[in-house]
Amino acid sequence: MLGGGGWRHEHLNGAALYSAWSAMPRRLRTAREIEVKLRVADLAATIGELKRLGAALHGRVLEQNTLYDTRSADFRSRGRLLRLRIETPAPSKLLPGGTMQAVLTSKAPVPRSGRRSRYKEKLEREVAVESPARWPAALRTIGLRPSFRYEKYRTTFRLPGLHLDLDETPVGTFLELEGSPRAIDRVARALGYAPREYINGTYWDLYAADCRRRGRRPTNMLLSA
Repeated sequence: MLGGGGWRHEHLNGAALYSAWSAMPRRLRTAREIEVKLRVADLAATIGELKRLGAALHGRVLEQNTLYDTRSADFRSRGRLLRLRIETPAPSKLLPGGTMQAVLTSKAPVPRSGRRSRYKEKLEREVAVESPARWPAALRTIGLRPSFRYEKYRTTFRLPGLHLDLDETPVGTFLELEGSPRAIDRVARALGYAPREYINGTYWDLYAADCRRRGRRPTNMLLSA
């Protein structure tokens, strides 16, 4: 078992790594994550609009995210994800700092209904972890290695039934809306967005597309790069 109480397999190899996401603590509830991203042209104006809507501000952090996978990319090829996220308070002139924490997250695909959704949907489990510096070595012992690192500044807001994250990334600024489709549509409309402007890709998708436009090879999406 790995530190932090999160894993129940002492050794995984080959096809067994495919099911590593389910080795998250069984007491954790599996949530259905429904979200979209909206591209933000004016950070200060968007902050003002969110305050106008009455969104509660929970502070700005620097997020350092690392995705882990097998050497043969078993997770990615099956639409699964294992991520270690470390958040550090990062106040700015516009925003106060948030809370320091580290979170281990696993995501898996939602069974397909046969229709294409304009929302990004995943099954998700999350657990706060202590001593995050110990996790990379622990994950390597079961055959997992870093596959993609990405950084962003994230400011979290809350509205009834809706989780809002304002993300400043190396490939642009985005507002993530997570909640029910009805709540997402209502707030997106209030902010002046139409459904055709919804983005349901991941940050890897956005980063890879930006690299293609620039004629660069994708590596890691880092703020210092």
